[in-house]
Amino acid sequence: MSIRQTVGEIRLAGINGKRCNRPVLVFIFFFVGGCASQTTISKPQPQGTYHVVAPGETLFRIGKAYGLTYQELARVNGIKDAGQIKVGQRIFIPGATGPVPVETVTPAEPAPVAPVSPEPGFETFLWPVNGTINSGFGPRGSGFHDGIDIAAPEGTPILAIEAGEVIYSDQLRGYGNMVILRHAGGIVSVYAHNESNLVREGQKVARGEVVAKVGSTGRVTGPHLHFEIRRNNAAQDPLRYLPQLCCVTASDNVSPSIKDQRNSR
Repeated sequence: MSIRQTVGEIRLAGINGKRCNRPVLVFIFFFVGGCASQTTISKPQPQGTYHVVAPGETLFRIGKAYGLTYQELARVNGIKDAGQIKVGQRIFIPGATGPVPVETVTPAEPAPVAPVSPEPGFETFLWPVNGTINSGFGPRGSGFHDGIDIAAPEGTPILAIEAGEVIYSDQLRGYGNMVILRHAGGIVSVYAHNESNLVREGQKVARGEVVAKVGSTGRVTGPHLHFEIRRNNAAQDPLRYLPQLCCVTASDNVSPSIKDQRNSR
């Protein structure tokens, strides 16, 4: 029965019986209040996605893949011991728009920091871009820098250091546009903060092929290439795998020109 019908019937009863209208007002107030009490207000759902823990994954690696600290993930998910997550466990990732392949985009662990010297058998890789190294491999602040940053103008072509297969080409929180190539010998190379990715997953690329362009996507202060080399999924110092440059320190290294690289093949 509608409120209008109910009020009409009560008024008619009041006129016929000459009753006081005060109880009618009380009844109407109670009736309307009762309807309002049944209204539910939906709470906004938190934005994010769930990540299902796979074998070999840790909260640290998951957080690194999604651009969050493991402490933040532990807090959001009510995890008291960050070292005690289980395979198959669902971890809520705030702000994420979809699941990320953690095993592909994050190294299992960094290799020990060692003096810069060529790695035997891997001296033939190309420099991915012509520029200046402004951040090296190793501890940085409270974290660890898994690669090197090479400053270069926006739009500079980024070269594949060796022939390989594209295993990732997408955006990643914090890293912006990222390309990952798999090469022979358990080697993986990573190219991040790109203005644009020019290859797709599953594509075969040749040595020296342009795979992206230098940009400033993700968390950066200016255009540069974040470059990593991983061996058997452990982060390595890229300077141990790239052609050595004479007579300058690592922080001042300027790579050979692309033309010189191609002439040295």
